[in-house]
Amino acid sequence: MTEGMERLGEPIGFTGEGDGGRRARRAVRERAAKVLADETLLDDVELMTAEGVANAILHGSGLISVTIATDGRRLRVEVSDDGPAQADPNGPPRLDHGRGLTVIDALADEWGLDQTPHRTRLWFVIDGRHPAATV
Repeated sequence: MTEGMERLGEPIGFTGEGDGGRRARRAVRERAAKVLADETLLDDVELMTAEGVANAILHGSGLISVTIATDGRRLRVEVSDDGPAQADPNGPPRLDHGRGLTVIDALADEWGLDQTPHRTRLWFVIDGRHPAATV
């Protein structure tokens, strides 16, 4: 977490199976609403969370965890998983074709992707004092 930020609730953990991603997006929006009053910013946070979760399900492995934190004006969301999925050596090469990081880059005030063989963490920050981006 970013220095000076406090977590909003416990991390949300789930696997790529079932409706965990949908539940995580809803929980992030509900918690973000405690910090952000602007509905457009809340829409942006929910969309970026959806893209981050989709990337974790598609490209990651193991348990997915979503953590939300704030310092009262900024909101930080982290989506992490247990690392890059192992490519199927017998399958066709995977073509990364999504728009997730492009969306996050356009909407977030700050963002980053930290990846090791055993952990992938995507994070983004929204400053509640700024108006929502128009994309």
